[in-house]
Amino acid sequence: MAKKIFIAATGQNTGKTTTSLSLMHMARKKYGRVGFIKPLGPKPTFMNGLDVDMDAALMAKVYGLEDDLHLMSPVVLHAGSTRKVLDGAVSREALLEKIRQACAELERRCDYLIIEGAGHTGVGSVVGLNNAFLARELDAPVLMVTGGGVGNVIDAIHLNLALYRQEGARVRVILPNKLLRAKREATLRYLRLAFHEAPYKVVGGFNFSPILAHPTLLHISKLLGLPLRATPEQASRIVHHVQLGAASAQRVIEMLKISTLLLVTSTRDELLVMLSSLHHLPEYNTEIAGLIIPGVAPVSKITQMIIDSSEIPYMRSTLNTSEVFSIIKDDVSKITAEDTEKIALTQKLAETELDFEAIDALL
Repeated sequence: MAKKIFIAATGQNTGKTTTSLSLMHMARKKYGRVGFIKPLGPKPTFMNGLDVDMDAALMAKVYGLEDDLHLMSPVVLHAGSTRKVLDGAVSREALLEKIRQACAELERRCDYLIIEGAGHTGVGSVVGLNNAFLARELDAPVLMVTGGGVGNVIDAIHLNLALYRQEGARVRVILPNKLLRAKREATLRYLRLAFHEAPYKVVGGFNFSPILAHPTLLHISKLLGLPLRATPEQASRIVHHVQLGAASAQRVIEMLKISTLLLVTSTRDELLVMLSSLHHLPEYNTEIAGLIIPGVAPVSKITQMIIDSSEIPYMRSTLNTSEVFSIIKDDVSKITAEDTEKIALTQKLAETELDFEAIDALL
């Protein structure tokens, strides 16, 4: 029978999937066979002929778990799924039984099983399968991933703990994540003081990392639904800054920061030409990650030739600049199997910033 851990979170975008990737990496160093399951999957995708959750697909690709994929995502929610359950067309008991059977089979196959919840504690309540309920039903101790602050984190923990207590689930680890390096020890000290009498322990997660937090060019192209003209190496480049090319050409160049994605409207020929030319130079190649060229007006023929010959990565959009900028600004980058640099860094940091033995001892 496998040792189990249920990965929960106080909210979205706390780093739950990154934590699962890290725990998988560390557990494989200690246990013979490590498995993964996302019992309730709200983010459907298609892999190897199967309808699965995106996080299950990610873990299968990164860790070679394709043979177990049919078990790793037993219930996937699509548009209209919740209405079918509420209407009685699909029974909650049938969904729960699929989850139980998949988890039981993985427990038989594995020595260690990572169970990843969806979103905050209450996600899944609409179909009667929230995270706290599933953690209890699957008899898995809970690791709760939080943000990296103090006051707001303590508030969020108490809010989420209420449902775990109600369901009778066992929270064993609080994992503050995306900690500011300079404040890491002070933050952990105050969180431990706040919960020093609790039946769970505070274990530090990752420090905030721009590489893990920021998107790649490929991610942005998928987000916008635009083809990306770039080599595979260029497509995996991480964008640390997004800049509007609204000022004079000289001023735009002066404001460049490391790995900047520039939004330059299709009528700014002089700026498009200058950025394409500078992209060849090593001192500017590190600063210019690529271009998005928005606007309904066509790019002039000679400017397009210069852009193409420069081999600068770019995307072309018919949206206006403010629309493109808003979409990127509102997005939170999610790690994918193609983000090899992020995955490698996650695994490396897991060995220095994540105390797996402390977590494992609390299960």
